Amino acid sequence: MEEFKRIKRELVAKGAIIDYYQDTMQIPNGNVAKWDLIDHKGAAAVVAVREDGKLLMVRQYRNALDRETVELPAGGLNGREEPTAIAALRELEEETGYTCDKVELLSSIYTTVAFCNEKIDIYLAKDLRPGVQHLDEDEFINVEAYSVAELKQMIYDCKIQDAKTICGIMTYASKYGV
Repeated sequence: MEEFKRIKRELVAKGAIIDYYQDTMQIPNGNVAKWDLIDHKGAAAVVAVREDGKLLMVRQYRNALDRETVELPAGGLNGREEPTAIAALRELEEETGYTCDKVELLSSIYTTVAFCNEKIDIYLAKDLRPGVQHLDEDEFINVEAYSVAELKQMIYDCKIQDAKTICGIMTYASKYGV
């Protein structure tokens, strides 16, 4: 592969969740190009399976889409060094009220490789114990439970379009034959 060389990286804007940079790059043909980069500290998501086989999902409003979505419980890391398994356990409890003792890594995804470095580790949680949600002040989340068949149909009908959710559900279904 030909060489790409970063000449300069400039912070354009610092946000609460992401930072926006503009990179000046020397590309293989010798030209100089400006590329955008969205820097994200990472996240974790959870495929939470109840004893009856149904998966816990969260319904919440998403500003970027201006509508509610049905998604896996998930959230950002508290810092780049936080283990994603710890974040997954935290988000499971915060968003659904359920806890468990351990999670198993199902998949890792990069959400938008062309301009963003957000990586989401997707975990499987079983042996769930009900508890109490601990929502942030600006979170309004309803917890719902669906069979894998219902969720697959929602994906096929384009009712679920969130990449981490589709990846988590389909990986779980494929790996465990459900």
